[in-house]
Amino acid sequence: MPTITRANKANFPEILRLQYAAYQSEAEIYDDYMIQPLTQTLEQLEREAEEWIVFKAELAGRIVGSVRVRPGEGQCTIGKLIVHPDVQNRGVGKRLMKAVEDSFPDVKTIELFTGHRSERNIQFYSKLGYEIFKEEEVNDRLILVYFRKEL
Repeated sequence: MPTITRANKANFPEILRLQYAAYQSEAEIYDDYMIQPLTQTLEQLEREAEEWIVFKAELAGRIVGSVRVRPGEGQCTIGKLIVHPDVQNRGVGKRLMKAVEDSFPDVKTIELFTGHRSERNIQFYSKLGYEIFKEEEVNDRLILVYFRKEL
C-alpha cells in the first residue's frame, strides 16, 4: 500500500513527470496534447502550490500518485488527481481521495471536475460518493462535469 503524505518543493519535478505520464490518456481521449496538465511548467506548479496543498503517494520510494487540494471556508476543491499508469486500478487514487477527505476536519463539502469523455474518472468519483451538480461547456470538444460530496 502506498504512503500518503504532503509533498514539498523537492518532490515537484517528480510529480510533474508523473503528471505528464498520467495525463497522456486524457489527451488521447480529447485529441488535445496541449491541455494544461501537459504544458504546465515547474515554475507554474510551484506558484500553484502557494494556494494548493499537494499530496503524494509513495510506493517503494517512488512517487506513484498525487492530488492537489485548495481548502476554503467549510469546503475544498480537488484538482489533478494523478496515478502512474503502471499502478492504476490498485487503490492509489482511492487512498489519495480518502487522505484528502480525512485531512480537513472542518471541511463539509468537496468539489472537483473532470471532462465529459473521461468515463473512468466519472465512474471512479461516483463510486466514491461524489455526485454531479453541474456541467459547463468549455468548447465544442469539452464539457466539464462538476462533482460534489457532502461529508
